[in-house]
Amino acid sequence: MTPPNGNVPEALRALGLRTSRDALEAFFTHATKSRLSPLETVEHLIALERKEREVKNLVQRTRLAMLGKFKPLDQFDWNHPRKINHALYEQLTGFDFIEQGANVLLRGQSGVGKTTLAQNLGFLALQKGHRVRFTTLAQALADLGKHDSLAVFERRLLLYTKPAVLIVDELGYLPADARGGDILYNIISRRHQQRPTVITTNLAFKQWGTIFPGAACVAALVDRFTESCHVIDIDADSWRQRKGAK
Repeated sequence: MTPPNGNVPEALRALGLRTSRDALEAFFTHATKSRLSPLETVEHLIALERKEREVKNLVQRTRLAMLGKFKPLDQFDWNHPRKINHALYEQLTGFDFIEQGANVLLRGQSGVGKTTLAQNLGFLALQKGHRVRFTTLAQALADLGKHDSLAVFERRLLLYTKPAVLIVDELGYLPADARGGDILYNIISRRHQQRPTVITTNLAFKQWGTIFPGAACVAALVDRFTESCHVIDIDADSWRQRKGAK
């Protein structure tokens, strides 16, 4: 059956193809000039549509990831830190840790690039097709802590437990409370050995209890997080202080 007004691109879009009308029209012009066979035309059309869907899927997942603005990895000066395990970070970009459900800790004083490295790891994971969620610890606790209804809390918690990679930034920069410790433990325990969590912090593990005073779960939280965990310690002067001194 001939589409209305012979408009094949519009008919294909009505059937659910996401490729733009202009791109479809350009494709059919190319197919006609190249004298592609019907089978070749369909194969090329499938490839075009698959690429379009991958692009739009990446755009949507990037929006939901909430990574924010960050310096690209190729602008990171690996020679600046006095100590950093560059080889381990490169290994992590192969994303075996996602399949293994192994966590990642980026630890160092303020301004040494922990957040930048975490954001780039998340961005590369997005490009590999994984779902990612980036949040500061304070933002996550404020978001989840305002829900008194258990049903609402559980639904909201899925934003932090379901992504293939969860990045929790700035543990140790702002104080929390015992309930905050319980919430973070809830997230880590539900993701345990299934989906990795990346945490950036300026604190040693033994100091995590100072962030959640009175929380009985801190020891269990650290135990779950560290059972399978890659640790990258960064010893460097602050990038921001270095820049301000110039």
